[in-house]
Amino acid sequence: MMPELRLSKVPATDTALKLSAVAVLMFAFVFVVMVPLYNVLCDALGINGKTSGQAYTPAAIAIDTSREVTVQFVAINNDDMPWSFAPDARVMRVHPGAANGIVFHAANPTSSSMVAQAIPSISPSRAAAYFHKTECFCFDQQALAGNATADMPLQFIVDQDLPDDIHTITLSYTLFDITGTAQDGLAAL
Repeated sequence: MMPELRLSKVPATDTALKLSAVAVLMFAFVFVVMVPLYNVLCDALGINGKTSGQAYTPAAIAIDTSREVTVQFVAINNDDMPWSFAPDARVMRVHPGAANGIVFHAANPTSSSMVAQAIPSISPSRAAAYFHKTECFCFDQQALAGNATADMPLQFIVDQDLPDDIHTITLSYTLFDITGTAQDGLAAL
């Protein structure tokens, strides 16, 4: 039989220390193991297509006029976001290699200033490597005064190397209210 681990002479203190150690280990497991594991599983299973958070600079532009790809735009508000948020068009037909643009419109119906952040996702996820944003409102947080509106541009290029079996790309943005974490229009780190 294994001897019991004793940290102190008071059993309640031993229990509290053991429970604290378990809580710290669980917290570390979530952030050290689960986040990278989640990203690996998403890549392996082809879900949760993430786009780069940086502007793309094309090397050599060659437009493939023999091919068209359908790009669908989806705008979603997080549960606590009261803004209206929508693209100019829900669907766009584009040629790989061509520069394209669309405008998303946002309106803050409240009387208070708010700060929002748009988080993009691309489906199918393997198309994310071929969808390049040259300008995007998602690169920055969006501050909007009460009862104000904003036009938020998106410029993008679908890469000429997009696999031939991908005919439709869905770009989805979820808009989050980050006003509570913002200071002077920017989120606190």
